[in-house]
Amino acid sequence: MRDYNNSDVASPKAATNSIKKVSMIPLVFLIFYEVSGGPFGAEGIVNAAGPLLALLGFIIFPFIWCIPEALITAEMSTMFPVNGGFVVWVSSALGPFWGFQVGWMKWLCGVIDNALYPVLFLDYLKSAIPVLSTGLPRVASILILTLLLTYLNYRGLTIVGWTAVLMGIFTMLPFAVMSLISIPNLQPWRWLVTDIGDVKWNLYLNTLFWNLNYWDSVSTLAGEVANPKQTLPRALCYSVIFVTLSNFLPLLSGTGAIPLNRELWTDGYLAEVAGAIGGGWLRVWVQVAAATSNMGMFIAEMSSDSFQLLGMAELGMLPEVFAKRSRYGTPLLGIVCSASGVLLLSGLSFQEIVAAENLLYCGGMVLEFVAFVRMRMKYPAASRPYKIPAGTPALGSVLICVPPIVLICLVVLLSTFKVAVVSFVMVMVGLLMKPCLDHMDRKRWVKFSVSCDVPEFQKESQEMEESLLR
Repeated sequence: MRDYNNSDVASPKAATNSIKKVSMIPLVFLIFYEVSGGPFGAEGIVNAAGPLLALLGFIIFPFIWCIPEALITAEMSTMFPVNGGFVVWVSSALGPFWGFQVGWMKWLCGVIDNALYPVLFLDYLKSAIPVLSTGLPRVASILILTLLLTYLNYRGLTIVGWTAVLMGIFTMLPFAVMSLISIPNLQPWRWLVTDIGDVKWNLYLNTLFWNLNYWDSVSTLAGEVANPKQTLPRALCYSVIFVTLSNFLPLLSGTGAIPLNRELWTDGYLAEVAGAIGGGWLRVWVQVAAATSNMGMFIAEMSSDSFQLLGMAELGMLPEVFAKRSRYGTPLLGIVCSASGVLLLSGLSFQEIVAAENLLYCGGMVLEFVAFVRMRMKYPAASRPYKIPAGTPALGSVLICVPPIVLICLVVLLSTFKVAVVSFVMVMVGLLMKPCLDHMDRKRWVKFSVSCDVPEFQKESQEMEESLLR
């Protein structure tokens, strides 16, 4: 068994005292970019189901998914205000083996998701700069863009946060202008158009899910947030409102102000909608805003992924080298691994990436919901600076999880065989990787360390697992 009080294990709190923490406003915009980044990519929802179901989706979906996930994230993050987030929750409730599995699945989701953004960035610019559409210039642009944004992450989370604020304001301004200009041309009957017999449910649900998930990603940065027990719940509340409106209002304007042609509603079509409503200057502004949004989502996602690996190293799940920080307080090896994964996956198709990451994400969320219910039942009196007002610990926690679990079942049932096989292989890799890492630890081939700031619940679970292995 490891010595949790070993003096050679540096406390992350002590190591990061000199690092400036993330405050409320940057945190709201980091969550905004981790979850959505605006309505870019939401065009496929109109294509799949028409205006009525698209608009209803952004009204109903937050109550089924966004609010429950954000509430659970707020409660568990204030209970465990350390880096690693959901990995710590699941480890504390179900043991380190399952904590590692949720970490593996969520890290894969983040890297797969991040592989989209440099590609989408160039897709929005290729109409203005055709040379970026194919060949060596496109490959070189993806490489240069990835390296530049990776360097920004290396320089520190505070810089990333305030960069996200500036990008977020610039991203949403053209849609605010578009919404105002569109008012005289709105015809409300257009919002009611639907054809239930011609709905592409798989595309509809996957695109909606992709645009409104990842609320738990901010938990992996909890140790970097100023006063997380108060800041995190408020930031999540503001972000739910911001994200919902940033998707709903542009679609409301776009579908109400111009005649409907569902086939045209594909990625990038909002720029054409803006041009039809306000002219060429607004179309160009939306295109540049879309490119900016993709950069914002990239840096926010990479921050979350890299700090997740740091948190897992502090829990002893990954080699100690993953816990090393640069002089800017950032997880150096975590950033390198995340950037490498992005470059390797950047050639996959958009629809396959979205479907695969959604399925993996669902598996991780099931573990998180189980961990939330178990912690409510196992430690009902434990300190929870923010606690969901949900009645009795057992019944209330289960009822909160029912709507998102139903949605997860729908996503799984609608997945294709190819996506299911790819996701299954990725899960199997994680199931085999944890025993291999444990064997390396016992043989002392690689140095693993558990921080003295690891929560007591986590230590109990780890000690129990180690005793079973003897």
